Amino acid sequence: MDATAESAEALIARLGRAARAAAAELACAPAEVKAQALLAAASALTAAEDRILQANARDLAFARDKGLSPALIDRLRLDPPRIAAMAEGLRAVAAQPDPVGRVLAEWDRPNGLHIQRVATPLGVLGVIYESRPNVTADAGALALKSGNAVILRGGTDSINSSAAILACMTQGLKEAGLPETAIQMVPIRDRAAVTAMLRARDYIDVIIPRGGKGLVGLVQEEARVPVFAHLEGICHVYADGDADPDKARRVVLNAKTRRTGICGAAECLLIDRAFHAAHGPVLIEDLLAAGVEVRAEGELADIPGTVPATPDDFGHEFLDSIIAVRLVDGVDGAIAHIRRYGSNHTESILTENDATAAQFFARLDSAILMRNASTQFADGGEFGMGAEIGIATGKMHARGPVGAEQLTSFKYLVTGDGTIRA
Repeated sequence: MDATAESAEALIARLGRAARAAAAELACAPAEVKAQALLAAASALTAAEDRILQANARDLAFARDKGLSPALIDRLRLDPPRIAAMAEGLRAVAAQPDPVGRVLAEWDRPNGLHIQRVATPLGVLGVIYESRPNVTADAGALALKSGNAVILRGGTDSINSSAAILACMTQGLKEAGLPETAIQMVPIRDRAAVTAMLRARDYIDVIIPRGGKGLVGLVQEEARVPVFAHLEGICHVYADGDADPDKARRVVLNAKTRRTGICGAAECLLIDRAFHAAHGPVLIEDLLAAGVEVRAEGELADIPGTVPATPDDFGHEFLDSIIAVRLVDGVDGAIAHIRRYGSNHTESILTENDATAAQFFARLDSAILMRNASTQFADGGEFGMGAEIGIATGKMHARGPVGAEQLTSFKYLVTGDGTIRA
């Protein structure tokens, strides 16, 4: 049926029924067959590079006409290296151990029962995302690896790119003899489709939003389906008084400037007064030289080239070449600031002091905590997961990078021998 001729609710129900049927087959698909599908999809991506780039060019033109920011345009843009990275991500996921059927624990009971807790797929995933078309490949791959079917609803500005990538994923499923409806995409731009997905309790087992505060907030407020989400990536870098200045300069610059539009980009730099006293404004000067707008508070605002910060600049996700900067009194000051303004995503401490690093790790509860490393490493691929669907900042089930293993639940297998309960 033509998607334009049916309501959003009917469309999601149709996709959902097909996904449920596919999920039943995927749940018991052999590991080698799923891997075969992923490898075939990776080859299809490489072969379809020209078609994908042509589709992406249409999306970029659409996005420019909408007036998207340069950072969001960068999230949308595909090029040969990014397509190659998508294909390599599929191969990496294919090479990982299959997460389904893992025996998580087993034990014998005095009553004669043998009990196993075994990993099992969640069922049907609904992934809602903005811009980044690579999520189409990442989400499809991880869903397949974990034995789940998935319904993808990409951003309105990436619909052509996502469709071209989906065609490659579908080709992989077909070559492996798996149901092509295991990975489906909502083919319309109508926002009503998002609402329909959020209400589709009969068809979708979990919603995973990947995007900005507006999208994720909407999902969390309106979803009737369980949600894995992070609201914002307000990532902090703290330069401790015992930081190595050369390491600190490299990490701070990379954390902010490598890619400013991703959720792992640093949005706030906290500088220990002891570091500032010993090394001066080197971190801020490096950022300014790189073209970053530095919104500074207090005496840091006297540094030439900075912009006075407002209270709203702290706890703000810029997703742009902007960073908020503040002096703090040691690690306790940094921890207090992050607890107040952070979003439980990723924080990094720059220090050579083991005790200070241990205190930072113990007293903060963000999903990812780093030492002497850029927050831009907050990525499932960099964690060795091959790919990720997103970074979950909640405290239930999945947390941090959501890879194939995090897309499983478990069930109990109980074996007796004519065993009865007294």
